[in-house]
Amino acid sequence: MFFYRLSSKVVLLPLIVCSLLSCTDSKQIIKATRAPLDKPNVIIFYLDDSGYGDFSHNGNPTIATPTISKLAGEGVNFSQFYTSSPACSASRYSLLTGRVPGRSGLDNWVIGPEHPKYLHPKEVTIAEGLKNHGYQTAMFGKWHLGSPNKANGMAVESLPLAHGFDYWLGTNVSHDYANAKLLESTLSEPQFVAGYREIASDLPNKIEVSDNLTQRYTDSVVNFIEQNKAKPFFAYVAFNQPHLGLHVAPRFKGKSRRGLLGDVMREIDNSLARVIAAIDNAGITENTLIIFSSDNGPWLKFQQKKHHHYGDVRLDVGYAMPFRDGKGSNWEGGHRVPGIFYWPGVFDADKIEQAPISTLDILPTIFSLTGVTLPLDRTIDGRDISSYLIDENIQKVKPFELLYSGKENQITALRRGPWKLVTNTYSQLGDNYGYNASIQTPLLFQVEHDLSESIDRAKEQPKITNTLSEELAKHQQSITAQGSFWH
Repeated sequence: MFFYRLSSKVVLLPLIVCSLLSCTDSKQIIKATRAPLDKPNVIIFYLDDSGYGDFSHNGNPTIATPTISKLAGEGVNFSQFYTSSPACSASRYSLLTGRVPGRSGLDNWVIGPEHPKYLHPKEVTIAEGLKNHGYQTAMFGKWHLGSPNKANGMAVESLPLAHGFDYWLGTNVSHDYANAKLLESTLSEPQFVAGYREIASDLPNKIEVSDNLTQRYTDSVVNFIEQNKAKPFFAYVAFNQPHLGLHVAPRFKGKSRRGLLGDVMREIDNSLARVIAAIDNAGITENTLIIFSSDNGPWLKFQQKKHHHYGDVRLDVGYAMPFRDGKGSNWEGGHRVPGIFYWPGVFDADKIEQAPISTLDILPTIFSLTGVTLPLDRTIDGRDISSYLIDENIQKVKPFELLYSGKENQITALRRGPWKLVTNTYSQLGDNYGYNASIQTPLLFQVEHDLSESIDRAKEQPKITNTLSEELAKHQQSITAQGSFWH
């Protein structure tokens, strides 16, 4: 028996066998042999440096995102959705493992192509859990969790195939690194086992390659869906855009009122439309969960100065509004991102969920919905929030608590309920907004009332301040004591 949502009710349906329906149509075959909650497909779209305010449904007047906004309108749109870190590698670690960045042992929030460490082989990723549960798994896009290099003996286990993926097409790091490479690897070809082939290198100087990355990934995702439509599959789609420098395919250039950033977002939106069409054409819409988010807020530092490789791009960064600051800070603009869960027929449509959640919650929730057992030999910091999605008893969901991680993956802020304690005001903009914070003299904001974090209430609320300070210290001590698989 399987749970299935019809309108607002969850009912039990038997597994329908082919003899009960006409099986001449491929869509009917798939629907007849697999009920929606029998190993549902999972697709995660993860943008790079896309801010909360870069989308039509969040109020942007000149960036058109009709497909993404449609997902928000027809799915569950979380209005308080967070990443655990405001930077690339640490954010992706937490998404894939459900663990705060301090447990990674990576020592920094960004892992460059020459860094000796990488995502440790003992970590359990979403892909690994699903692969061991019978899923076909693939990744399309930016990895940024390690690269083979001289410092690690050219370790191929630093790349996605060693972490649960059957196939990968993407870049080892952000495309603005001088030695960024477009790579491909697949377990189906023996010469690529845990390895890779190089399609292009020095991406900042390969403009045509960079311009067509989004389309290349999308073509591959559509092909992957077509090849695996009768099987359970997981696709992690980590677009390189809108991370600077901005690149867009020629047919999308000059199409947006917002300029190049708008063109980039328009192409991303079109890519989602193509993937959704492929899912629909395959007849697996009600078998497929789609999650949409971004790794952190926009890279606002380049509103003030030129990008180190691409020159004057000061007008082409995104928007964190109405939140303060952006990428590289523990202000809300660094961590608040879009968060959409879309599953027609299973999740209620047009639902705005105001409860705060984070990317840490994605692994436990996916494992719950797909029947994968959580690993018991490590701390999983995320929660199963499936009750928010299928209208069961939300009291089953653990209370929200978020540890904000800083530059060296140290905890720099803690949110519990509506309250946020801040112990460090680091910003890539070099602006502390008139505040000074430390472990001894933290700031306290009520972020559900004070979206811009402009009113420090630490002295007004000493009990809350002291309680959260004690909890933050305990968390940091526990993480330090547990260490990581690298120790």
